[in-house]
Amino acid sequence: MAVPSTSQVSSRAVVVAARHVSTGFERFSPNNPVRALLPMIGRTPLIELRLRWRGRFRRIFAKAESFNFTGSIKDRMAAWVLADGWERGAWRPGHTIVEASSGNTAIALAALGRALGSPVRIFMPTWMSAERVQILAGFGAELVGVSEAEGGFLGSVARAAHYGLERSDAFLPDQFANQANLEAHACTTGPEILAQLASIGSEPEIFVAGVGTGGTVMGVGRALRESCPRVRIHPLEPAESPILTTGIHCGHHRIQGISDEFIPQIVDLEELDRPVAVHDGDAILAAQQLARCMGLGVGISSGANLLGALQLQNEAGGDAICVTVFPDSNKKYLSTDLFRRQEPGSDWLTPELEFEGWRAVTAVI
Repeated sequence: MAVPSTSQVSSRAVVVAARHVSTGFERFSPNNPVRALLPMIGRTPLIELRLRWRGRFRRIFAKAESFNFTGSIKDRMAAWVLADGWERGAWRPGHTIVEASSGNTAIALAALGRALGSPVRIFMPTWMSAERVQILAGFGAELVGVSEAEGGFLGSVARAAHYGLERSDAFLPDQFANQANLEAHACTTGPEILAQLASIGSEPEIFVAGVGTGGTVMGVGRALRESCPRVRIHPLEPAESPILTTGIHCGHHRIQGISDEFIPQIVDLEELDRPVAVHDGDAILAAQQLARCMGLGVGISSGANLLGALQLQNEAGGDAICVTVFPDSNKKYLSTDLFRRQEPGSDWLTPELEFEGWRAVTAVI
């Protein structure tokens, strides 16, 4: 089914109807209550961006994860962790779901929890966007803000763990250490990427994604390497806070959802290729340009992932099939610098970008 062209979009967005699409959740019991929500999660389009960088034509592929239930990639992980928790007897509808989160995971758990009959308690640093707080309140979640003086993100993790462990009726997803996090992407996001690229006669050579919990880059990486052993898998971090490179928390940045003060337990840097860094202002500018030039309203981390993909593709010669994710939309960032003017830095990449068009592809898997 072709998406009609308009005067604002220079490309035709081609969508191949998906039928009998696997969700990756087949391993769970037929009576697992999470199954009722699966039609709302996953099987997102793969966007092929056509652009010029420094005058040379490029193609970058990105999964459009704002099409998920609550509008972010974290719906995949939240659903998988709850389904896994139910199978293990660790979670039942009615149990309080308690987690530390910088935003999207909290929102995913809040919505899924309420849909499945569980109250949700979230510990979150106080400097996250106002929209995140309002959305969580709208889903009826109990939000506990943790200031920098109270420990910030590490304090949030510790307090969530303490709350979860002292109550028999609480379920702690423990997203930073839970292997079910990366399994969600190894069993859904990664296979979708492989199938979608195969539908247009291609396969991945590079994958890059920002590291929040690390579940995306680790899980997708494992799935891609099973089929394409030579594929390079790169984690991304803010240049202003290069924790993956230095091993320590240093600096502050504006890319919400990644580089949260520590390297998560599920991240194994030995399984990954070297980290790539992007300036937070450059990421903001790239996200702004995706909206203004392409009609793609994405969050700041999406801009960062695009720029990381361009850097890595450039190193590979410019024609490599490079894939990333656009984790969410711009709607949770209305009060942030995403909607303020950015003065480009001398070493930023976005000022040299020219967008030409895009198409979106889904595929049967």
